[in-house]
Amino acid sequence: MGLSPSSLYKSSSPNSPPRRSRSLSPMALPPPPPQHQMPRPAKLAEGGSGSSSSSPSSFPPPARDYTQDLPDEILALVFASLTPAERSACALACTRWKEVDATTRHRLSLDARAGLGHAAPALFARFTAVTKLALRSARGSGADSLGDEGAAAVAAALPSERLGRLKLRGLRQLSDSGLASLAAAVPVLRKLSVASCTFGPKAFVAVLQACPLLEDLSVKRLRGLPDTAGAATATTEEIKFPPALSLRSVCLKDLYSALCFVPLVASSPNLRSLKILRCSGAWDLPLEVITACAPDLVELHLEKLQVGDRGLAALSACRNLEVLFLVKTPECTDSGIISVAEKCHKLRKLHIDGWRTNRIGDFGLMAVARGCPDLQELVLIGVNPTVLSLRMLGEHCRSLERLALCGCETVGDAEIICLAERCAALKKLCIKGCPVSDRGMESLNGGCPSLVKVKLKRCRGVSSECIESLKVTRGESFSISLDIVLEHDARSASENGAQETGQAQITELADQMAGMDLPANAAGAQSSSHAINRMRSVVYAIRRRFSNGNPPNPPPQ
Repeated sequence: MGLSPSSLYKSSSPNSPPRRSRSLSPMALPPPPPQHQMPRPAKLAEGGSGSSSSSPSSFPPPARDYTQDLPDEILALVFASLTPAERSACALACTRWKEVDATTRHRLSLDARAGLGHAAPALFARFTAVTKLALRSARGSGADSLGDEGAAAVAAALPSERLGRLKLRGLRQLSDSGLASLAAAVPVLRKLSVASCTFGPKAFVAVLQACPLLEDLSVKRLRGLPDTAGAATATTEEIKFPPALSLRSVCLKDLYSALCFVPLVASSPNLRSLKILRCSGAWDLPLEVITACAPDLVELHLEKLQVGDRGLAALSACRNLEVLFLVKTPECTDSGIISVAEKCHKLRKLHIDGWRTNRIGDFGLMAVARGCPDLQELVLIGVNPTVLSLRMLGEHCRSLERLALCGCETVGDAEIICLAERCAALKKLCIKGCPVSDRGMESLNGGCPSLVKVKLKRCRGVSSECIESLKVTRGESFSISLDIVLEHDARSASENGAQETGQAQITELADQMAGMDLPANAAGAQSSSHAINRMRSVVYAIRRRFSNGNPPNPPPQ
């Protein structure tokens, strides 16, 4: 495809230099003159010498570009199946492919440097069908990233009547006014995602005012937020967000003052999905405010938050709640789970990462079994259920299809046997780091008739012979995997690495202590010498702990 015509045809004169083609499309080559056309290679006779396969250069080029017979609509469908890199490469093949790519490309990702404002008019004049735009600035770009003036130039060139999704990443020179100018240029915007930017929460007031159709808002790692101390009081009272009647989904992630956005969430009465992940502040009272204003929540994710049973009790106002994730919320107990289960009867997915605090157990899970009969997926990490709760889950939750038990110290053979007897609809089972053995796994031979996939990890009591027996008994449609040796080796390597790191840190500490300046007077010298000797003794004891049986030399006195 990249060969020139002069390399494919013979020259009229043996001494004449080859001529370079100026055609934009290598496939659309003009037919060569009859006297210069290369003859087709003769077919080798049977038994003749040489290779039976001919190289591509042995054949003449096609007489015409057959892709010209394809309508633009068919060519656009072919381009739609390519990756962005492949599509960009195809756009360089010929003028027609470039035009088809430009008029049918819906996704566009641009390097948001300061000079983007000057290039924006030409870019959006070429790509007229863009509906999803991403402006990204690489780390370390600093002052070279897109600023307010450049954002205004980009906003003036945007296809305002079509752009429905906008993603901003790392725009550290963009302020509240810059975001407001972009929002004003896209009144039909439905999804906005911002991360690692420097504007504050007030910028989203202009977004909600200019984009009445906004449905999805994602805010991550903003650097323009006020201090946490004033976020719960002054900021909440000062910022007045307009009603966001069309907003359906909000995600707040890695924000040290995410409480600034509580009024925004509360102004969304039709909110369906809310994710608050790794955000600082106390969230019991804000959850009460949010659930009172948005009682139709269907999905809620809470991860690494300061939230307790009071916040979970506030979820009882969301009678349509179907998906609940509680990940590393150590203040939540059985009491909070019970309050949710008693009111949220439509719950389908429940993920609980108890962080091994042992505050959520059988009582909370039995309440879930009684109050949530439509439960289909249950993931328990660092939670310790027993036969009592698992039996009730199997009896009451007849639609339970996916179950994961990770790091559950109380899940043994008796619990697996209970699951095999009670969970008839179970299709996928994951067991990780639980004290189960062959006896429990063999119960799956006759139990759980709908089971199609089992994944075992760090279950040392289960042998490979038991796994093979399960595969033979349940047939080819059944999939089971056992990962025990690799995990053990990885943990050993991790422990060895930790020991080496600890020894290195101790050696560095000892070297720093040895280089400490001694006081000038005698009294200070005596007290400092006594303190240093004590520290050396402590370091020597720690070194013995990490030396694996080879004690180091005792510290000099």
